[in-house]
Order: sequence, then structure tokens, then C-alpha cells
Amino acid sequence: MAVTFRDLILLPGWTEVEPNQVQLSTQVTVNHSLNMPFVASPMDTVTESEMAIAVARLGALGVLHRNCTMEEEVEMAKKVKRAESLVIKDVITIRPTETVEYATELMQKHNISGLPVVEAEKLVGIVTGRDVRFADSSLLTKDVMTKKVITAPDDTNIEDAKEILHEHRVEKLPLIDKEGRLKGLMTIKDILLRGRFPDAARDENGQLLCGAAVSPFDLKRAKKLSEIADILVIDVSHFHNANVFAATKKILEEVDADVIVGSIGTYKAAEDAITKLEGIAGFRVGIGSGSICTTMESTKAGSPTVYATAAWHTDYDWWPLLQAVQGNGKSFSHGQEILYGSLCPTLEGTPGGS
Repeated sequence: MAVTFRDLILLPGWTEVEPNQVQLSTQVTVNHSLNMPFVASPMDTVTESEMAIAVARLGALGVLHRNCTMEEEVEMAKKVKRAESLVIKDVITIRPTETVEYATELMQKHNISGLPVVEAEKLVGIVTGRDVRFADSSLLTKDVMTKKVITAPDDTNIEDAKEILHEHRVEKLPLIDKEGRLKGLMTIKDILLRGRFPDAARDENGQLLCGAAVSPFDLKRAKKLSEIADILVIDVSHFHNANVFAATKKILEEVDADVIVGSIGTYKAAEDAITKLEGIAGFRVGIGSGSICTTMESTKAGSPTVYATAAWHTDYDWWPLLQAVQGNGKSFSHGQEILYGSLCPTLEGTPGGS
């Protein structure tokens, strides 16, 4: 017999903790932490790049859905990682021989306001929206770019960058090595966003954390997303399956990103995953508990999240855990992070609310 949240009530007890003393930060995987224990579900009505960016800025995590082509999911992940960064490493650049028309298209496509101009890996100029706005589209980038660019060494810290940006009244600061090769980019926008969202969930480079859902049988997509996303979530309703285990084992062996496995519904499933698979970074528990999930109705089988969480807690409560919920606040008493979907599909910024 299994119970769910509707079957339970929390009994109040003695406390010495005040609300302003509560610490909500938690480990979402063994290598990544969150400042808010929420994870946006990988549903095609909930989490694409816009939602993933919004929740990461608040300290939570968005897991991009996989109901799209590999190229589309990869592009969504790139948008999340490019949304903010202390130092942009994967700088979008342009050659001096490209046209103004192409420069304009590139800025519009990536939603950026400027492009470093690079020739043979060396920085030769910078072109911004102001340079191309009223220029003849057939002109070349080298005809409209700013040639005298304010730069800084590639080991410049944030405080020095602020001083340089303020002194020269510029918004972009290319970072170059001793040979003049472009190594990165710092912007006033990213510095201001860092101050506006101090609790954002970020990686070691200052970029927003990004999760991405993958099928256990799509190794190619997993490897591609691992190059960009921080966390991969195995997206299958019943993880305790021989074929799923074998496929996930290959993913764990070949990707660098943290991998969350699931969904897990029983103690035996958790035990088998831990003993048979090496490199797991977290668990997703509960089968059929999502607000619009039809697994229990269609298969007459499932594992309510509170039951799955209790089973997992028996011996493995030191592992990071995601639990699917139906918007019930009692779930906070049983797990570490809440995997939510029903809260968001009609909100602005979600695929379901757009």
C-alpha cells in the first residue's frame, strides 16, 4: 500500500526557529546547489529557455524539455548559458569582410547589441547596433566598425573591469591575451544582472545553471547537451528497467555533465541504481504524481511521490533528490527539491502561456 500527500497532514511541534532564520539552499546534484528548492519540470508547456533563465536568476533550476529536435534543445541550452556570464567565453564574433546586413542578422538572432570583429583569431575592431542601424546593408563590417577598441588582459577581475568600463564609458570589454587574440568578453549588462540577482543559481564561470532532459536511448543528444548544460535529467517514467539501466550506463560513461536518474518509485529501484550504476549525481522520484501525468490512469501502476520519497529516505537520504508534486506545500517536509509543472503552464514566459 502506498500513500500520497492527500493522505497525510503535518502535526505542529515545538520550534525555536523563526521564519527569517530558514535557509532554503540545497544540493540539486552532488556538484551543483540551488538557493531556492524548486526545479521547473521538463514539460513542453513549462520549460524552454525563457523559463529556465527566469528561475535560475531566482536561485532555482529549469530543466529544458526534449519534445523537440536535438538542435532545438541544444539552442535553448545555449540561450540559457549565454543569458548571463561574468566572462563570456563562447563569444559570438564576425569577420571584417562580412556585410552589415549579416552583422545585423547575427545580432538579431542572438539578441545581442554588439560583435567583436576578429581576423585570424586577433581582435581588430568591434561593431555595435549603433554602427549598423542606418548604414548601407551592402557595406562591409570593416567599413563601419570601431577600430580603436578598449580592451583588458584575459585575467581581469570584475572590480578592475568595472573601473575600465566606467572610465571609458563603454559597455563591452573584450579580453585579449598578449598576442591580441580574443579570449573572452565582459559586459556591463552581465555585471548589473549579477548585482540584481545575487541569489541566482550559477556555475563556476558565473553563467546560469541549466538542466536538460534526455531520453536514456539518445546518447548522441546527451553528449551534445553535455557540452553546454550543467545537468542532464534522464526523462523516463519507469527507470527501474534493464534496457534503461544499460542505456543510462553508457550516458554516465560518456558525458561530463551531472546526471540525475529517474523516475524512481521504490526502495529496490534506488538500491539497484546506486549499486549497478556509477556516477549518478541525483535522483528523480515519484511515478505518476505530476498534476497532468496520466501514467497511473493509463497503466494502473505508479508510485506516489511521498511514498517514493519515504522509501528513498530509508537508507539514501544523503543523495540529492527531486520530487514531482501537484502543488502541495506538504512536499517540503519530505524531500530536498520540488519538481513542479502545474504552477507554470499559463504563466507569461512559458511555452504554454505564450
